[in-house]
Formats: sequence, structure tokens, C-alpha cells
Amino acid sequence: MSGILAGKRILVTGVLTESSIAFQAAKVAQNEGAEVILTGFGRLSLVERIAKRLPKPAPVIELDVSNQEQLDGLADKVRELQGDDARIDGILHSIAFGPQGAFNFLEASWEDVSTAVQVSAYSYKSLAMALLPLMPQGSAIVGMTFDAQIAWPKYDWMGVAKAALESTNRYLARDLGPKGIRCNLVSAGPLKSMAAKSIPGFEELADVWNHRAPIGWDLTDPEPAGRGVVGLLSDFFPRTTGEIIHVDGGVHMMGA
Repeated sequence: MSGILAGKRILVTGVLTESSIAFQAAKVAQNEGAEVILTGFGRLSLVERIAKRLPKPAPVIELDVSNQEQLDGLADKVRELQGDDARIDGILHSIAFGPQGAFNFLEASWEDVSTAVQVSAYSYKSLAMALLPLMPQGSAIVGMTFDAQIAWPKYDWMGVAKAALESTNRYLARDLGPKGIRCNLVSAGPLKSMAAKSIPGFEELADVWNHRAPIGWDLTDPEPAGRGVVGLLSDFFPRTTGEIIHVDGGVHMMGA
């Protein structure tokens, strides 16, 4: 099969609905020739149902990135699916979570903040290490961020968690570079997804894009971000690592 991911095996986390970036990335990846594995947490039957809506049905592995036992067993589960020649050429980390308390900056407890940082940032490293034994030279890891240079309205400690993710990406790129593995992030604009529903004041946050995106931004279209992910997973950026690629309609570069 032709395509920029022809012959590659990609693991995608974070697929919950068709409106998610992760689903679109998995869809584009398959259309570009990749073999895709999904992971799901909690509502596994929902992920399995959504997986059937991809161009080709994809297997689903249960994974809670805050559960070390499941992380330790992830490579073996991939081997069960793929056999003796098991490998993972690319990973999409599309996982973030903050308890409601994390969206009140001055009142948030450490318990809320630590959960947000563990799930949204530390798990990027955890997932990479879990699959490292299966990753050959030339592999790529991509994560999803939301521009942490800005103190966004209502985003609060999740913004801090994304800043931690962006820093984690740089250190991971440094340490995995000698193994031939690239680590990059896509900074996407806001989307009306399942995750957005958990952010208090999301409409106020998203309204910035209605006025500030010079090339325009569609809150209902995750495909541009999905394409950005697939581009970074491909071999077209062989010496790009530790980078953040913005797919946000240009809002990140606009002045006051």
C-alpha cells in the first residue's frame, strides 16, 4: 500500500469519539498505509465500537497510563497481536485529564494538580518507556499540547500541565535521540470534542479563535490536527525532534 506511513505500525491513544484528534490521526494514518493499534481506558466497549468506524477496524488494548502494571504489560500485549516480528514505529500520545478542581488556579489542591500533571505530562514519558523495547531506529513519538506559552482564560492548572508536557517532550527528545527516536508535539487549536466538555468556560476560551485566527479555524474539524500528527509520524521529518508544530490557524503568532 502506498502512502507516507506505508508499512509502519502505529499505536494511537485517546480515541473516544469520531470528533477526537486521535480518531482523525488514526484514520489518516490508515489511509497513508499504516497498521494501527488503539488503546482505551475505562469505556473500552465505546472505543471498540469507534474503532470499527475507521477505514479498517483496529484492535484495542486496554491502557490506564497511571497504572504501572498495565504500562509494564503493554509491550507484551502488542506482541500478542503482532507475533514474533512485533514492533511499534510510531506513537500518538493524546491523553490529558484534569479534575474539576484543577480549573481553579488559586483554589486547586495538590491532589488535583498532581493528577493533572501525571496523566497529562508524566504519562508521555511513561508511554514511551513502556513501548521502547519495540521501537526501532527511525521511530517517532507525537503528543498533543495546547500552547503553554499563554495563560489562557479558564485553563489554569491544565495550562501548567501542558507546560510540563512541552518540557517533557524536550527532555525525552534529548534522551531518545541517540536511539534514533524523534519526539515532537502538535499544538492544536480548540475543538468541540469530548475532552472540551470537561473544561469549564470552554466557549470563552474557544472564542479567541473566532477573532484571532488569520487563516481561520473550525472548532468542529479535527482533521487538520490529525494530518499534522501523521506528518510528524512519517519519515518526512527525519531530523526534527523536540519541536512543537502549531496547527491552530495561526493564533499562536498573533500579537496584541
